[in-house]
Amino acid sequence: LRGSKSFTAALPGETERNGHGLAYKSVSVGHLEVAPLSPSRLSLGRASSTATSTVAPDQGRPRDYLVLAIFSCFCPVWPINIVALVFSIMSRNSGQQGDVDGARRLGRMARLLSIVSIVLGTIIIVLYISISVTGNISS
Repeated sequence: LRGSKSFTAALPGETERNGHGLAYKSVSVGHLEVAPLSPSRLSLGRASSTATSTVAPDQGRPRDYLVLAIFSCFCPVWPINIVALVFSIMSRNSGQQGDVDGARRLGRMARLLSIVSIVLGTIIIVLYISISVTGNISS
């Protein structure tokens, strides 16, 4: 037994009437016209951040805080400020590749690490100066 590749379907225009007043036409599977799927139904999986993000034209590129990260490299908290510089460069690269969400996320991390580095560096410098000044006065 082989199944048929044709069936009946109601089509506007060329219709015949069966005994129940319903319109039908016999067509084969290869001749069906299928409406295109909407973009939201093309994939059930998670789309990448570049496909789901929409950027307004006036919004522009996300900030990468490269200048702040370079400035933080002059503070004496080297592991943190080097990581901030790396995140800033990664944010710039993501922005150039069109990954706006990734660039924004990496830019925020670069800003946070740069600020932490500058604050800790300032505390270390103030403590060093105050210890040096008080050590020279007591001698």
